Amino acid sequence: MSLKTIAVLATLAVAAQANAQSTAGTMVIVPAFGEVTHPNDEATAHFMIEEQDKDKTAAASRVNQKMKDGTAIIRKEDPQAKLKTFGYYTYPIYPDVRPLPDGTMPRQQPKPIGWRVGQYLEVKTSNLAGLPKTTAAAQKLLGLNGLNFGLSPATTKKLDDQRIAVTYKNLNERIVSIAGAMGRSPSDAVLDTVDFEGSGNYADGQRAEMAAAPMMKSRMAADTAQVPEPSFEPGETTLQMRLVGKVKFK
Repeated sequence: MSLKTIAVLATLAVAAQANAQSTAGTMVIVPAFGEVTHPNDEATAHFMIEEQDKDKTAAASRVNQKMKDGTAIIRKEDPQAKLKTFGYYTYPIYPDVRPLPDGTMPRQQPKPIGWRVGQYLEVKTSNLAGLPKTTAAAQKLLGLNGLNFGLSPATTKKLDDQRIAVTYKNLNERIVSIAGAMGRSPSDAVLDTVDFEGSGNYADGQRAEMAAAPMMKSRMAADTAQVPEPSFEPGETTLQMRLVGKVKFK
């Protein structure tokens, strides 16, 4: 080995030692990311029924009967489905109020000329293969007001375990990369803190939540004819995680 080569190696060794000394005790904030994707395995459907009649009792009676019959149809088609009724409403229907000849509006409140009565039904099921048939059967009496696909609690729990592992692996990979960029050995990095919530300025507000279906109040015409099965594509859901690690170099 020539004297020139020895001198170069010595210079590099001194520079590396100086760099290591300059970064000793340095605290590094390391953000890490991870995500996992899985096909949706649960559906939440919202059905509704609405009737209008001059007689409030008659309208309510038809709504009650159709909701009862529609619920029975869904239970028969999908015994494992979870059902919940909600949003029962009764609204008066008033005639259009026209201005008087002098242009003013009548002071007397008009009397109702009819009533609008309705109710909603939420159906949550993991039987996605049978969902089109169940929906078509229910649509003989009820209207489909909204449909969302997502992950079941069991699948969400399994994916949560996976995304934690993926995110923590990404943290370790980043620590190795940062150590290399600083001219330090990964073994010199001591993990001081791991924040799995990404609190403070590192908070990640993105969540995989299903959006609530909008409620529509429209007249549902009675129709007991056979309804063709609709086509549904469940799609998939991606769960993301962000964590922040604090690493201190020896």
